[in-house]
Amino acid sequence: MDAEQKLKVLADDSRFDLSCACGTKRASDHRHRGPDGLWLYPASLPRGGTSVMLKTLVSNACVSDCRYCPLRAGRDIRRCTLAPEDVARLFVDYARAKKVFGLFLSSGVIRDPDTAMDRMIAVARILRRTYEYRGWLHLKVIPGASDAAIEEMLSVASAVSLNVEVPTRAAFRPLSTTKDFDRDIVRPMKVISRLRARGSRCARVKQMTQFVVGASDETDAEIVAAAFGLYRRLRLNRVYFSAYQRGLGDPSIPGERVGAAAPEDLLTREHRLYQTDFLIRRYQWDLEDFLFEPDGSLSLATDPKQRWADGHPEFFPVRLRSADRRALLRVPGVGPVTAGRILQTRRHGRLRHLGDVGLRGKRLAKAARYVVME
Repeated sequence: MDAEQKLKVLADDSRFDLSCACGTKRASDHRHRGPDGLWLYPASLPRGGTSVMLKTLVSNACVSDCRYCPLRAGRDIRRCTLAPEDVARLFVDYARAKKVFGLFLSSGVIRDPDTAMDRMIAVARILRRTYEYRGWLHLKVIPGASDAAIEEMLSVASAVSLNVEVPTRAAFRPLSTTKDFDRDIVRPMKVISRLRARGSRCARVKQMTQFVVGASDETDAEIVAAAFGLYRRLRLNRVYFSAYQRGLGDPSIPGERVGAAAPEDLLTREHRLYQTDFLIRRYQWDLEDFLFEPDGSLSLATDPKQRWADGHPEFFPVRLRSADRRALLRVPGVGPVTAGRILQTRRHGRLRHLGDVGLRGKRLAKAARYVVME
């Protein structure tokens, strides 16, 4: 295959990593194929707004046996590897044509973690030095990579991510025999966080991760607790969630067993986890604010904020003319924007009705059940 044909194979194989696939109802907020069949992913711009990235692998060759991954070692699939020069050249053609905002680059584990890291770093160096590209580069850190390789990657990246995949050592055990959860995933994530500490030359680099939801037998409570800890202790910028795609993994893993969650339930579960993530990041919720079912799962029927409201009738009604921001944000149907409008209206005039701050339709009807105009 020539370089263009390899790019099509490797970009197509990158689709199995569904990070960023869950968004709003707008098509621009989801991953999608471009006119030539390559995958384009949403990305948040540094100063607000979103654009798209080209996503591809440097190689789909892999020595790891991650049992949830369709590219794992031992599978009979078409393998190929792009030279760093080809990746850089092909991407620059896209960037100069203004088809994409940046590059989302990952790789299978070629021989060992640092060999794969070296190839991705080489792509970034060529882009930065030869093509003088100053745009967005999101690079995947390979589990088990050395500290030196991680530091070198951070020196050329705009963002890095190392997928934690599951929240606990026990949940990871059925998924791989070639990787150790603490050594190959937890340790490198801590290294990245340390290198990004304030005042360091890597402080500008964003750090992200992703959970594969439903490949193992982890609970939602464990995932939410782990995500909360990653935000608070390691200062991650974003945590993503990807519903496990049934039929792609080894039959032995929990997600493939008889009685495992149906695909539609996994997608709803993924959506609920994104809602918890939003409440942690934008509402400053604590772990104890989330209510789980007895088995540790989030309700598939009710979103986490509504679930909290249903479980705390003593908190309501909220008095719109005197409640603080925290109390307003507990009202179903009221988000950060609406809460800000309520506070601003109160400062500059008299709040007469929820419709004065832009609430309409179902959101207005929902919020009206939990507030009084006092």
